[in-house]
Amino acid sequence: MHKIDIIIVDDHLLFSQALKGLVSNFKEFNVLTILNNGKEIIDYFSEENKQPQVVLMDIQMPIVNGIEATQWLKENKPEIKVLALSMEAEEETILKMLRAGAKGYLLKDIHPSILQHALKEVHLSGFYYTENVANTLLSSIDKKENPTAIKLKERELEFLKLVCSEMTYKQIAERMFLSPKTIENYREALFEKLEAKTRIGLVLYAIKEKIVIL
Repeated sequence: MHKIDIIIVDDHLLFSQALKGLVSNFKEFNVLTILNNGKEIIDYFSEENKQPQVVLMDIQMPIVNGIEATQWLKENKPEIKVLALSMEAEEETILKMLRAGAKGYLLKDIHPSILQHALKEVHLSGFYYTENVANTLLSSIDKKENPTAIKLKERELEFLKLVCSEMTYKQIAERMFLSPKTIENYREALFEKLEAKTRIGLVLYAIKEKIVIL
């Protein structure tokens, strides 16, 4: 059986060693190496090292953090999928990792079976987010034979694309020449239409349906 190669990038030595042991016990995966920060993974690819299929990336790291390293991988090694594994549950941090190119986002308190499933999903389909991170019912989107069955109006699409940027809702209102109240109505309408509960959910939908390419 051909194993899927993984690199772990995390500056907490005890955690990364334990994670290596855990992932190595999953029969489908092989851990190539553990790296301590984003600079080390950039250096890793500057040499003739074996290329992984998936990188498990922490976010808060010295020298080069996980967001910067993920952005570098997106630009230089786009075929490699990044799965974020972090203690950070803030919406802004998750959105930054999505924009940087992460294909999945997990919190470090997850069950090992979820990690195993997530690694498989990211490798096979290139996309995985747990419900407690995404807070959106992506499974209901997957089940639709025709994802375009959800009809979005032109202005809703415009709003959705701007939601994927770093703009605040107030800035989006100014860009669209609408009042903050109207923007709030757009947001609530899309929450209901797309079965999302947060801005992250809207961004995930836009990425999944290729409305935006981050």
